[in-house]
Amino acid sequence: MTNVTRRAFLTRSAALATGAALGPSLLQGLTVRSALGASDALARRRPQDGGGDYGSLQPQADLRDGVERLALPDGFRYRSFGVGGTPMADGNLTPLAHDGMAAFRLKNGNVLLIRNHEDRNGPGAGSLGGDPSTKYDPQGGGGTTNLEIDRRSHEVVRDFISLNGTTVNCAGGLTPWDSWLTCEETVVGPSSGWGEPHGYVFEVPVGARGPADAHPYKAMGRFKHEAVAVDPGGGVVYETEDDGDQSGFYRFIPERNRRLSRGGRLQMLAVKDRPNYSTSTGQRVGRSLPVTWVDISDPDPAAAESNSHAVFEQGAAEGGASFARLEGIWYGDRRIFFNSTSGGDAGLGQVWEYRPRGRSDGGELTLLFESTSPEMLDAPDNLTVTPRGGLLLCEDGDAEQYLRGLTRDGRIFDFALNLNNESEWAGATFSPDERTLFVNRQGPTRGANPPAAGDEGMTFAIWGPWEDGAL
Repeated sequence: MTNVTRRAFLTRSAALATGAALGPSLLQGLTVRSALGASDALARRRPQDGGGDYGSLQPQADLRDGVERLALPDGFRYRSFGVGGTPMADGNLTPLAHDGMAAFRLKNGNVLLIRNHEDRNGPGAGSLGGDPSTKYDPQGGGGTTNLEIDRRSHEVVRDFISLNGTTVNCAGGLTPWDSWLTCEETVVGPSSGWGEPHGYVFEVPVGARGPADAHPYKAMGRFKHEAVAVDPGGGVVYETEDDGDQSGFYRFIPERNRRLSRGGRLQMLAVKDRPNYSTSTGQRVGRSLPVTWVDISDPDPAAAESNSHAVFEQGAAEGGASFARLEGIWYGDRRIFFNSTSGGDAGLGQVWEYRPRGRSDGGELTLLFESTSPEMLDAPDNLTVTPRGGLLLCEDGDAEQYLRGLTRDGRIFDFALNLNNESEWAGATFSPDERTLFVNRQGPTRGANPPAAGDEGMTFAIWGPWEDGAL
């Protein structure tokens, strides 16, 4: 544990635990709080450790080797695996930069994890190897790995490359048809030494036994993708963009449900009757904004390679809204939840909800939470909806990095702390039986593989008395 991390941990751990009363829904609870006033201390205060009713955080030993890597509430245990630079079952080294991830049920009862690798090395220098003939781009060194996890021991049964030849695979999203959509957070291409254009969404089926066919879904847009979420009701795919203050929130309406390769229509969210609305500052928690959707006429513009905002600018020209660095997104309870990593008056992060109203009606956009201090929440990145309807937020801020829970009545609390370094959290996802949380410590995104000892990215399985609290 670094000195900075230890001081922060001891300061937080000294606080008394407080309970979390669960309301009927996340939105209702937050709306009740916001009715008290956006600046009300109850709505904005920093809750103490245990605000999700799990108790204060304590250093816990990794069941893999006894090293204390995480602080967790009492009763929770964990095991790490999939360490960057270690050999996988297919003979390749586990790549760098563990990022977005989802969990699927296998027929034998085990869990399949499909995990992104946000490798940011230059052309030909990436950490994800494999057979060159299966690569989308021979120069690409990012992609995904699949890991079969034993449901009882939480140990790896088999792991292998499942998509290669892409780059900067940041996050993505699971589909209702048993696949993972992985997103490239870059628009590099041949002009900068790459063999193919990048900035697309790719699909990895659960049934892959090796590298999947790498076909970019160009109709879904070429921009700095972060993550996606699929509405199972109609098959609409929602997409986030991570490109500074000129980031859009998009939806892709496929020509044929479950067949994204057949093409479709890309649209960008706009606030109704308020063209070019900026969500970054001046927002009120709990206020709902009616929205509409504007068409993107050219989702794969030639200018994207030199102008990462080429798709955004098309939407802005039609009145589309802007966000500050959109990142994680997840579907739950007929809603879409997503993070604005640097949004808010303090620039420390916002949590948004979009409630669809069908393809023809625009729906509603609501700010659920906004951080006012780094001790409250610092740069939320990936997120997931928890079994009890709350949200689990992965931090990518400065200094110490926490997993934060957001309860259904609007309180935020610390659930886990990375004790070893300041590497961000990523890829939080619950097992299909809802008993285990899988999450990544990212590790380095550039450099040699294996990385420096102690710096490696890795995946954790965390389990314990979930029923005792808000997650």
